[in-house]
Amino acid sequence: MKDWLDSYDDRDWQTTTDGTVRYALLGLGWWTIDLALPAIQESDLGEVTTLVSSSSEKAQRLADENGVDHGISYDEFHDGAATDAYDAIYVGTPNAYHLEYVESAATHGKAVLCEKPMESTVERAERMVEAAESADVPLMIAYRMQTDPAVRRAKELVADGFIGDPVSVYGNNSQPLLQMIPDHDQWRLDPDLSGYGTSVMDLGIYSLNTTRFILDRDPVAVQSQMSSHHEAFEDVPDERSGALLTLEDGVKMVTTDSQRAHEDTQLKITGTAGQIDLRPAFHGQCTMHLARGEMTATVSHEAFDSQREMREEFDFFADRVLTDGEIVADGRHGLQDMRTIRAIHRAAESGDVVEL
Repeated sequence: MKDWLDSYDDRDWQTTTDGTVRYALLGLGWWTIDLALPAIQESDLGEVTTLVSSSSEKAQRLADENGVDHGISYDEFHDGAATDAYDAIYVGTPNAYHLEYVESAATHGKAVLCEKPMESTVERAERMVEAAESADVPLMIAYRMQTDPAVRRAKELVADGFIGDPVSVYGNNSQPLLQMIPDHDQWRLDPDLSGYGTSVMDLGIYSLNTTRFILDRDPVAVQSQMSSHHEAFEDVPDERSGALLTLEDGVKMVTTDSQRAHEDTQLKITGTAGQIDLRPAFHGQCTMHLARGEMTATVSHEAFDSQREMREEFDFFADRVLTDGEIVADGRHGLQDMRTIRAIHRAAESGDVVEL
């Protein structure tokens, strides 16, 4: 156990320290500029060489402010401008715009790291996978929890039998969206841009995907309820959402999410012999609480805020691009989450159990 704790923060996924992936960043909102850009600048295997925005003037201004060589418009990106300056793109636009940029990147032969959820609908996500596979370009969906040490060690513990046979999962992710971004017209509250809704697409996906990664089991059936109460959420059905999922091997999962609640994140996995409780789980500083019999332990690691988590994610992606290694999570992995989210919404609409 001591050896395991001593290596807790190690990058067990890393296969190379040589080379650099040059990025073009698309969608220059606060997440990209304040988190993604500095995360790449601090990374070992990446650098930002191109910024892409709605106008070349805006892109060049932000490029100049951040020491980036090139600033181009979306139209210029589609037309192939500056393709010699970058090797991969990072897509941080609203969900419904992801597909068009991935399709163009595939045409240009560029690797893709696309934010989650990968698109607004299952059908558009399927087109994204087809575009990447047809062009034989790497496509990774940006699940930053999969490189968090606590999550990776939790996966090892489950595989080693620490909790026995998995029995149940509880996941929660909530935040006060309108306090964070006091704009009732923001894109996360617009179904044309966000997709099926707001809370499950933006928050519930963390519980769903992290559980799939740790347990290596996918959902097979779901029932759910959701509701909206505040006027800002009148166009989306899931200001509050709760779902009961059955995973492979009969594991039961309850997940709750809200974009208008006190910030809280948790993922608790209980088995026949023990329990792993990640609390807090998803918004940085993931801490693992372990229990088995009379033994309990709390394991934390060097503080991981969202930017540090993204640095790990970008280096993982670059490692795989540079070595042509296996990408986890690829487009087909992200597509499974999209199908699960659609099923959660369909179950809420129908009141029936929806099978996947």
